[in-house]
Amino acid sequence: MPDLLLGGIVLLGACVQWLTGMGFALVAVPALVLLLGPTQGVVLANCAAGAISVVGLAVGWRRVRLKAMVPLCVAAVCTVPAGTWVARWLPEPVLMVCMGALVTLAVVLVMRGTRVAVLRGGAGAVTAGAVGGFMNSAAGVGGPPMSLYAVNAEWPVREFVPSAQFYGVVVNAVSVASNGAPRLSTPVWSLAIGAMAAGALIGRQLAGRVPEQRARLLVLLLALAGGVSTLGKGLWGL
Repeated sequence: MPDLLLGGIVLLGACVQWLTGMGFALVAVPALVLLLGPTQGVVLANCAAGAISVVGLAVGWRRVRLKAMVPLCVAAVCTVPAGTWVARWLPEPVLMVCMGALVTLAVVLVMRGTRVAVLRGGAGAVTAGAVGGFMNSAAGVGGPPMSLYAVNAEWPVREFVPSAQFYGVVVNAVSVASNGAPRLSTPVWSLAIGAMAAGALIGRQLAGRVPEQRARLLVLLLALAGGVSTLGKGLWGL
Protein backbone atom coordinates (compact mmCIF):
# COMPACT_ATOMS: atom_id res chain seq x y z
CA MET A 1 0.00 0.00 0.00
CA PRO A 2 2.74 2.59 0.80
CA ASP A 3 4.37 1.86 -2.57
CA LEU A 4 1.10 2.38 -4.43
CA LEU A 5 0.52 5.59 -2.50
CA LEU A 6 3.99 6.79 -3.48
CA GLY A 7 3.23 6.01 -7.12
CA GLY A 8 -0.03 7.94 -6.88
CA ILE A 9 1.72 10.99 -5.42
CA VAL A 10 4.36 11.00 -8.17
CA LEU A 11 1.68 10.50 -10.84
CA LEU A 12 -0.36 13.44 -9.52
CA GLY A 13 2.70 15.66 -9.28
CA ALA A 14 3.83 14.81 -12.82
CA CYS A 15 0.31 15.36 -14.14
CA VAL A 16 -0.03 18.85 -12.69
CA GLN A 17 3.50 19.75 -13.79
CA TRP A 18 2.67 18.94 -17.41
CA LEU A 19 -0.78 20.47 -17.12
CA THR A 20 0.30 23.84 -15.73
CA GLY A 21 4.08 24.07 -16.23
CA MET A 22 4.62 24.15 -12.45
CA GLY A 23 3.64 22.43 -9.27
CA PHE A 24 5.35 19.03 -9.02
CA ALA A 25 7.33 19.89 -5.90
CA LEU A 26 4.57 21.97 -4.31
CA VAL A 27 2.06 19.13 -4.69
CA ALA A 28 4.32 16.12 -4.15
CA VAL A 29 6.85 17.19 -1.51
CA PRO A 30 4.48 17.51 1.47
CA ALA A 31 2.93 14.11 0.71
CA LEU A 32 6.30 12.44 0.07
CA VAL A 33 7.67 13.88 3.31
CA LEU A 34 4.70 12.50 5.23
CA LEU A 35 5.17 9.10 3.56
CA LEU A 36 8.97 8.72 3.46
CA GLY A 37 10.22 11.25 6.00
CA PRO A 38 11.91 14.61 5.30
CA THR A 39 15.23 13.39 3.89
CA GLN A 40 14.04 10.66 1.52
CA GLY A 41 10.92 12.61 0.52
CA VAL A 42 12.96 15.64 -0.52
CA VAL A 43 15.62 13.77 -2.49
CA LEU A 44 12.99 11.73 -4.36
CA ALA A 45 11.20 14.95 -5.23
CA ASN A 46 14.50 16.46 -6.43
CA CYS A 47 15.10 13.45 -8.71
CA ALA A 48 11.58 13.42 -10.13
CA ALA A 49 11.32 17.20 -10.60
CA GLY A 50 14.71 17.27 -12.31
CA ALA A 51 13.76 14.46 -14.69
CA ILE A 52 10.46 16.14 -15.59
CA SER A 53 12.27 19.44 -16.21
CA VAL A 54 14.74 17.74 -18.56
CA VAL A 55 11.92 16.33 -20.69
CA GLY A 56 10.04 19.64 -20.75
CA LEU A 57 13.18 21.59 -21.60
CA ALA A 58 13.81 19.39 -24.63
CA VAL A 59 10.76 21.02 -26.23
CA GLY A 60 11.03 24.66 -25.14
CA TRP A 61 14.79 25.29 -24.72
CA ARG A 62 14.83 27.98 -27.43
CA ARG A 63 12.67 30.27 -25.27
CA VAL A 64 14.90 30.08 -22.18
CA ARG A 65 16.12 33.49 -20.91
CA LEU A 66 19.74 32.39 -20.64
CA LYS A 67 21.08 35.79 -19.60
CA ALA A 68 18.69 35.94 -16.65
CA MET A 69 19.40 32.31 -15.75
CA VAL A 70 23.08 32.90 -15.02
CA PRO A 71 22.71 34.84 -11.73
CA LEU A 72 19.70 32.75 -10.68
CA CYS A 73 21.46 29.43 -11.15
CA VAL A 74 24.89 30.50 -9.83
CA ALA A 75 23.32 31.86 -6.64
CA ALA A 76 21.22 28.72 -6.21
CA VAL A 77 24.21 26.41 -6.64
CA CYS A 78 26.08 28.35 -3.93
CA THR A 79 23.31 27.92 -1.33
CA VAL A 80 22.37 24.27 -1.98
CA PRO A 81 25.05 22.93 0.43
CA ALA A 82 23.70 25.16 3.22
CA GLY A 83 20.22 23.71 2.72
CA THR A 84 21.62 20.18 2.83
CA TRP A 85 23.50 20.90 6.06
CA VAL A 86 20.42 22.36 7.76
CA ALA A 87 18.25 19.40 6.69
CA ARG A 88 20.75 16.89 8.07
CA TRP A 89 21.21 18.51 11.47
CA LEU A 90 17.69 19.62 12.38
CA PRO A 91 15.55 17.11 14.36
CA GLU A 92 12.85 15.57 12.15
CA PRO A 93 9.84 17.29 13.82
CA VAL A 94 11.56 20.68 13.57
CA LEU A 95 12.46 20.02 9.93
CA MET A 96 8.85 19.10 9.14
CA VAL A 97 7.62 22.29 10.80
CA CYS A 98 10.09 24.31 8.71
CA MET A 99 9.12 22.49 5.50
CA GLY A 100 5.41 22.90 6.12
CA ALA A 101 5.86 26.58 6.94
CA LEU A 102 8.02 27.19 3.84
CA VAL A 103 5.56 25.45 1.51
CA THR A 104 2.57 27.25 3.04
CA LEU A 105 4.27 30.66 2.86
CA ALA A 106 5.47 30.04 -0.71
CA VAL A 107 1.98 29.06 -1.88
CA VAL A 108 0.39 32.11 -0.27
CA LEU A 109 2.94 34.45 -1.87
CA VAL A 110 2.53 32.86 -5.31
CA MET A 111 -1.27 32.94 -5.05
CA ARG A 112 -1.16 36.63 -4.18
CA GLY A 113 1.30 37.38 -6.99
CA THR A 114 3.27 39.37 -4.45
CA ARG A 115 5.36 42.23 -5.79
CA VAL A 116 8.64 42.60 -3.91
CA ALA A 117 11.08 45.39 -4.74
CA VAL A 118 14.08 43.30 -3.66
CA LEU A 119 13.25 40.73 -6.36
CA ARG A 120 13.89 43.08 -9.27
CA GLY A 121 16.95 43.46 -11.47
CA GLY A 122 20.26 41.63 -11.08
CA ALA A 123 20.19 41.76 -7.29
CA GLY A 124 16.67 40.31 -7.35
CA ALA A 125 17.85 37.41 -9.51
CA VAL A 126 20.68 36.64 -7.07
CA THR A 127 18.31 36.86 -4.09
CA ALA A 128 15.68 34.61 -5.70
CA GLY A 129 18.29 32.09 -6.81
CA ALA A 130 19.97 31.96 -3.40
CA VAL A 131 16.70 31.47 -1.52
CA GLY A 132 15.50 28.94 -4.11
CA GLY A 133 18.66 26.84 -3.93
CA PHE A 134 18.51 26.70 -0.14
CA MET A 135 14.80 25.81 -0.14
CA ASN A 136 15.25 23.18 -2.85
CA SER A 137 17.92 21.18 -1.04
CA ALA A 138 16.42 21.65 2.43
CA ALA A 139 12.70 21.32 1.65
CA GLY A 140 12.42 20.24 -2.01
CA VAL A 141 10.55 23.39 -3.08
CA GLY A 142 12.91 25.77 -4.86
CA GLY A 143 10.48 27.01 -7.50
CA PRO A 144 8.45 29.70 -5.67
CA PRO A 145 11.32 32.26 -5.38
CA MET A 146 11.94 31.82 -9.11
CA SER A 147 8.20 32.28 -9.77
CA LEU A 148 8.08 35.44 -7.66
CA TYR A 149 11.12 36.82 -9.48
CA ALA A 150 9.44 36.15 -12.84
CA VAL A 151 6.23 37.86 -11.64
CA ASN A 152 8.17 40.95 -10.58
CA ALA A 153 10.11 40.93 -13.87
CA GLU A 154 6.82 40.53 -15.80
CA TRP A 155 7.95 37.56 -17.85
CA PRO A 156 5.35 36.14 -20.26
CA VAL A 157 4.22 32.57 -19.53
CA ARG A 158 5.71 31.24 -22.78
CA GLU A 159 9.19 32.30 -21.58
CA PHE A 160 8.70 31.60 -17.88
CA VAL A 161 7.89 27.89 -18.28
CA PRO A 162 11.04 26.83 -20.21
CA SER A 163 13.20 29.14 -18.09
CA ALA A 164 11.78 27.58 -14.92
CA GLN A 165 12.49 24.14 -16.38
CA PHE A 166 16.10 25.13 -17.10
CA TYR A 167 16.42 26.36 -13.51
CA GLY A 168 14.83 23.11 -12.31
CA VAL A 169 17.33 20.96 -14.19
CA VAL A 170 20.33 22.80 -12.73
CA VAL A 171 19.11 23.20 -9.15
CA ASN A 172 17.70 19.69 -8.81
CA ALA A 173 20.86 18.11 -10.27
CA VAL A 174 23.01 20.00 -7.75
CA SER A 175 20.58 19.18 -4.92
CA VAL A 176 20.72 15.44 -5.73
CA ALA A 177 24.52 15.61 -5.85
CA SER A 178 24.51 17.33 -2.47
CA ASN A 179 21.82 15.24 -0.74
CA GLY A 180 22.50 11.90 -2.41
CA ALA A 181 20.04 9.68 -4.26
CA PRO A 182 17.00 8.31 -2.40
CA ARG A 183 17.41 4.81 -0.95
CA LEU A 184 14.60 2.99 -2.72
CA SER A 185 14.31 -0.58 -3.95
CA THR A 186 14.36 -1.35 -7.68
CA PRO A 187 10.59 -2.11 -7.80
CA VAL A 188 9.81 1.24 -6.13
CA TRP A 189 12.10 3.08 -8.56
CA SER A 190 10.32 1.35 -11.44
CA LEU A 191 6.95 2.34 -9.99
CA ALA A 192 8.04 5.98 -9.60
CA ILE A 193 9.37 6.15 -13.17
CA GLY A 194 6.20 4.57 -14.53
CA ALA A 195 4.09 7.02 -12.51
CA MET A 196 6.03 9.96 -13.94
CA ALA A 197 5.45 8.72 -17.48
CA ALA A 198 1.74 8.10 -16.86
CA GLY A 199 1.36 11.51 -15.21
CA ALA A 200 3.01 13.19 -18.19
CA LEU A 201 0.63 11.49 -20.63
CA ILE A 202 -2.43 12.39 -18.56
CA GLY A 203 -1.25 15.98 -18.09
CA ARG A 204 -0.69 16.45 -21.82
CA GLN A 205 -4.14 15.08 -22.59
CA LEU A 206 -5.78 17.42 -20.08
CA ALA A 207 -3.73 20.48 -21.05
CA GLY A 208 -6.08 21.59 -23.78
CA ARG A 209 -9.28 20.83 -21.87
CA VAL A 210 -8.77 22.39 -18.44
CA PRO A 211 -8.55 26.22 -18.21
CA GLU A 212 -5.03 27.22 -17.17
CA GLN A 213 -6.14 29.51 -14.33
CA ARG A 214 -8.39 26.84 -12.84
CA ALA A 215 -5.66 24.22 -13.07
CA ARG A 216 -3.11 26.51 -11.38
CA LEU A 217 -5.57 27.29 -8.58
CA LEU A 218 -6.11 23.56 -8.01
CA VAL A 219 -2.36 22.97 -7.85
CA LEU A 220 -1.87 25.74 -5.32
CA LEU A 221 -4.79 24.57 -3.16
CA LEU A 222 -3.39 21.02 -3.11
CA ALA A 223 0.02 22.38 -2.21
CA LEU A 224 -1.46 24.55 0.54
CA ALA A 225 -3.26 21.56 2.03
CA GLY A 226 -0.04 19.52 1.95
CA GLY A 227 2.00 22.30 3.51
CA VAL A 228 -0.47 22.76 6.36
CA SER A 229 -0.60 18.97 6.94
CA THR A 230 3.20 18.74 7.12
CA LEU A 231 3.32 21.72 9.48
CA GLY A 232 0.68 20.09 11.67
CA LYS A 233 2.51 16.76 11.83
CA GLY A 234 5.74 18.50 12.74
CA LEU A 235 4.06 20.48 15.52
CA TRP A 236 2.46 17.27 16.82
CA GLY A 237 5.88 15.61 16.89
CA LEU A 238 7.27 18.46 18.97
